[in-house]
Amino acid sequence: MQVFHHVASLREALAKARKDGKTVGFVPTMGNLHDAHIELVKTAQQHCDLVVVSIFVNRLQFGLNEDWDKYPRTMERDMAKLREADCDFLFHPDESEIYPNGMDQQTRVICPAMTDVLCGASRPGHFEGVTTVVTKLFNIVQPDKAVFGIKDFQQLAVIRRMVEDLCIPVEIIAAPVHREADGLAMSSRNGYITPQERPKVAVLNQSLNWVKGEIEGGRRDFAELEGEAKKRIEKAGFRVDYFSICNSKDLQPAADDDRQITILGAMYTSAARLIDNVSLEL
Repeated sequence: MQVFHHVASLREALAKARKDGKTVGFVPTMGNLHDAHIELVKTAQQHCDLVVVSIFVNRLQFGLNEDWDKYPRTMERDMAKLREADCDFLFHPDESEIYPNGMDQQTRVICPAMTDVLCGASRPGHFEGVTTVVTKLFNIVQPDKAVFGIKDFQQLAVIRRMVEDLCIPVEIIAAPVHREADGLAMSSRNGYITPQERPKVAVLNQSLNWVKGEIEGGRRDFAELEGEAKKRIEKAGFRVDYFSICNSKDLQPAADDDRQITILGAMYTSAARLIDNVSLEL
């Protein structure tokens, strides 16, 4: 695996690979890699000749009182995982390489659709940070295909919309949610869950799947279903951020005649904010 810290050297290596006729896959991450990240790499390997993984803890997408300073930096372990997965290129820039004129003066990429609801409502400015850094990374790597996990369903939807709106020539591939044995979606923030909370956090995924089953069984009282699911989560001892039944394409509240539905939920443990979702077609 070749490791690059600078845009110019990465571009030079990628230009040579493209000259040799190779297609480029890309997996952007913030590091602290776990098995779900490696599954994204494997998905990219199935679609492209070589794979670039970026590790950059993007301050721009962290809000006030969020955990940028505390976000785990595990570079040696991450590099070992990527080497074991036969990753081709690792791009690990510092902040001045990504934001050479400083973050205050950085040109921003704003997607007005789907960014002020769900996670966007509780994390103002988050998606502006995501769309800005992902656009920059797409411009740096210029991949043929990029892989994002379905666990971050809203992020995936926003990036798809951004790519469409800005005519960015990259195919977005959605990778399935990678889960623990009890159904908990793998996340870098799962390490913040206390031993006392760990046996109970599966309630989020269980509630999502319960609502999915109710809808498949014919229920269309979406607001009531959301309320019942929230009570299930609160009864387990967690605070609900949101629990919403949405149209899968635009993330608006689902209508009775919608055929593609995604149910999204977020809850707080004592030190972590967990998200998850399930989708269904009627």
